[in-house]
Amino acid sequence: MIIIQRVLSLARAAWTAFNRPAAHLGIGFLTIGGFVAGVIWWGGFNTALEMTNKEAFCIGCHEMKDNPYADLKQTIHYSNRSGVRATCPDCHVPHNWTDKIARKMQASKEVWGKIFGTIDTPEKFEAKRRELAGHEWARLKANNSLECRNCHSADSMDITRQGARGADAHQRFLFTGQATCIDCHKGIAHRLPDMTGVPIWTMPDRAAASLPDLHSGQR
Repeated sequence: MIIIQRVLSLARAAWTAFNRPAAHLGIGFLTIGGFVAGVIWWGGFNTALEMTNKEAFCIGCHEMKDNPYADLKQTIHYSNRSGVRATCPDCHVPHNWTDKIARKMQASKEVWGKIFGTIDTPEKFEAKRRELAGHEWARLKANNSLECRNCHSADSMDITRQGARGADAHQRFLFTGQATCIDCHKGIAHRLPDMTGVPIWTMPDRAAASLPDLHSGQR
């Protein structure tokens, strides 16, 4: 009986506190209102986030539409016999939520490039192509080509259906962790810049026997 009385007493105290006026509104109203507002804000935030993850958003400015997107349209990632198309976010935005947020924060500085016209002409873009490509190569190298692996799984590869050199390279370098996708497939979706000094073109002789030939299939 004593326990029941204590429970009822605590319940009454909680109800009183929940309904206690806070200035002009009850604490309960503020709590529920805050929760509802939070849900609405979170829904709006995620909706806006997903809108920025659409290819239409990426090519909304002419800098992207007339340059890297034009490159993409000439590759196998855009048009192929299987009918599967990779869009800008598939390769340039992590799928994991926390990594996606971090990438969005990094990309926010690109707004300044738009404002100041950093690459607003084909000539300016070509001048920056090597630098911009380098940033993406470094990012993909650091995350072990995560965006590539979202679609291409080493476990699912049937190397018996690959060319001899490609299969050999995958077995000796990719499967053993000595290399990652971006080490060999830098030109898979965009036209390569001047590659002078880029390591893939100056690999040791043993690796060079297998890997450079992969570039011929980077359409």
